[in-house]
Amino acid sequence: MSSVIPLPGIAAGPLPHGAGVGLRPLRTVTVIGTGLIGTSIALALTAHGVRVHLADRNPVHAKAAQDMGAGTTKTPSHPVDLAVIAVPPDHVAATLYACQQQNLARAYTDVASVKTKPALATSALGCDMGTYLGSHPMAGRERSGPQAAKADLFEGRPWVMTPDEETHPDTLIAVREVIALCGAVPVVMTPAAHDRAVALVSHAPHVMAALMAARLQHADTTDLKLTGQGLRDVTRIAAGHPALWVEILAANAGATADVLEGVAADLEEMIAALRMASVAGSDACVGKRVVIDLLSAGQAGRERLPGKHGGPHTVYESMMVHVGDQPGELARLLACASDAGINIEDMAIDHTAAPSGIVELMVGRGNAARLSKELGRRGWRCEQAAPA
Repeated sequence: MSSVIPLPGIAAGPLPHGAGVGLRPLRTVTVIGTGLIGTSIALALTAHGVRVHLADRNPVHAKAAQDMGAGTTKTPSHPVDLAVIAVPPDHVAATLYACQQQNLARAYTDVASVKTKPALATSALGCDMGTYLGSHPMAGRERSGPQAAKADLFEGRPWVMTPDEETHPDTLIAVREVIALCGAVPVVMTPAAHDRAVALVSHAPHVMAALMAARLQHADTTDLKLTGQGLRDVTRIAAGHPALWVEILAANAGATADVLEGVAADLEEMIAALRMASVAGSDACVGKRVVIDLLSAGQAGRERLPGKHGGPHTVYESMMVHVGDQPGELARLLACASDAGINIEDMAIDHTAAPSGIVELMVGRGNAARLSKELGRRGWRCEQAAPA
């Protein structure tokens, strides 16, 4: 059964700016919380001519967002069209209640990464649920704070909304317009379905990355010198701020624990199989078969990830190119690919190969050999890899 709710009368894609019937285009927005997400929203809205007011319990963050051109720290003199509450999950309800008591805005949304707990807390506090709609943009970075913000952070990314029967249509339209201005794609779900989904695709993966990275804390320095791109990829998101992530994980503890419990069971099976594979005899063959089955399940799962622009998973051809560590080399490489008429579908950079780096280029089927020939003709050292 699908967890996505069909919403009568609402188109599947982003609405054009000001397309809501009976609601004037958004002219004023207050963003409360000027971290990565709040400041990125403010930058996107400001770029579309919306007057954005910035507020944060840490005035240094609000000032930094203002200096980046995300809006103004001046308090609005009249209720704004929409207030975006970009605070941790545990603070959403109290913040919303205080804002509604002050008549800060005509409509409100939060962008916390957990939806069930804030929804229950806001209702219990007696907030006006008609003017409030929970939402969550599915985008982020391993860095935090206003300095990490980007106006295009949400381009093409899903942005979940969790309306219910109390949600006023004008509130829904106002939030849809923010999503459109940020270039995101609206998705409607129940709070519970959203929390189960993000436990699988975001929260549990962060825990797994952190636990793997923790193995490196006391590792021998000589061992770490062997690090390749694989370990960097696996542990990249472990750089997220622990104080923020503990609030996210605690707010979605049950759903995240359910995912991790399944991973733990597979880990136990893998450990037992590897112990068997390490011993000569028939048990080694049995252990290897179990390992193959578990690795194959992982491969099959990865192939279910959406492809480019949310389309079906696509298998690309991959090639490695050695690139000198000096300014302009990467741009020159991409220019060569463009001259050859070949689109680069994806790219990764491995800086561990001194004194140069290795750039992995992913291209469509049938293009790797042609690109390799063209790059070789221009002096690049490259080699084709397995399909990616």
